[in-house]
Amino acid sequence: MTTGLVALAAALAIGIASIGAGIGQGIAAGKALEGMAKQPEVAGNLRTNMILALAFMESLTIYGLVVAFILVAKM
Repeated sequence: MTTGLVALAAALAIGIASIGAGIGQGIAAGKALEGMAKQPEVAGNLRTNMILALAFMESLTIYGLVVAFILVAKM
């Protein structure tokens, strides 16, 4: 019983982390491209900030993966 619950918790941890980061990255990239289209002179600064923001969002997904690995190790 507990093994099944741990497996479900691991699946939920990585699934929710991936969905959240995917939605956030899509919105961030869309808004950055919209800003670059409106003001091409600030495209370099927007690109740098967008890449930094995407890296932080991706790190949260990696934390979800680490939690999933810890939970699977408990099985």
